[in-house]
Amino acid sequence: MDEEITIIDSNTRNEKIMNFFINNKKSLIVGFSIILVTIISYLSMMELKDRNKIKLANEFNTTIINFKLKDKQSTINQLTKLVNENDATYSPLALYFLIDNDLIDNKDMINSLFDKLINDTSLEKEIKNLIIYKKGLFNSDFVSENDLLEMLEPIINSNSIWKSHTLYLIAEYFYSKNQNQKAKEFFNQILLIQNANNEIKIESQKRLNRDLSE
Repeated sequence: MDEEITIIDSNTRNEKIMNFFINNKKSLIVGFSIILVTIISYLSMMELKDRNKIKLANEFNTTIINFKLKDKQSTINQLTKLVNENDATYSPLALYFLIDNDLIDNKDMINSLFDKLINDTSLEKEIKNLIIYKKGLFNSDFVSENDLLEMLEPIINSNSIWKSHTLYLIAEYFYSKNQNQKAKEFFNQILLIQNANNEIKIESQKRLNRDLSE
């Protein structure tokens, strides 16, 4: 008797499942189709992304290899184009190469490329902070105090691993301007940061002891 009831329950359950699929056939087909299209689109996008990455890598490497062979403007044009590609890897590398080799004299143009990376390129948080720091470093010789502090504010108000580097840059900026009290304040801030770079911490303490002690 129990066996018969079990068989009936099983048949009933199977029938309900069958009816569910029959009654919802269209919805299920649409649902599975959407999932399938999404998977295919994602895989296609990743493949295109990989291909584009390889293309940008080849363009960057070719430009660097031909740097000594081609005229300066050709290198500038190619690397500027790479910066504007908004690639997380090769756009920063292209800008660094332009700066390190003094290829662009126009400071406004360099800053616009920095802003392109900071505002329009999808970057990891600390990579973006590094670029903000490098922008501050590039501008520190010719911008005003307020402009420099505003430029570096995102790092100053964060717990970034680049915060100690940024505070040191600002402290040295004030020290070079003979604003010793302001310099001292920023050097002291470095000593209070838990994740401060150890070498920067040592140099800050040296500066305080040697040049800013009362």
